[in-house]
Amino acid sequence: MRIEVDLEKCTGCGICKEECPKGAKIWNVGKKAMVTNLRYCHVCTICASKCPEEAIRVIRDEPPEENEEKDL
Repeated sequence: MRIEVDLEKCTGCGICKEECPKGAKIWNVGKKAMVTNLRYCHVCTICASKCPEEAIRVIRDEPPEENEEKDL
């Protein structure tokens, strides 16, 4: 899982950090928003949904592919 911030769109408003349940542990906002620690992220996507500039994307890992071959 990762969070991508489009630095060209981000205005550094801080809404991502304010709205995130673990904002102070995950986000650092100065001139631009930066993710600093995903260990605390619940992958709730609130940050992305609240961003007024649509500058945040939450990318979830794809589930592992199941092996279609089965031993009989």
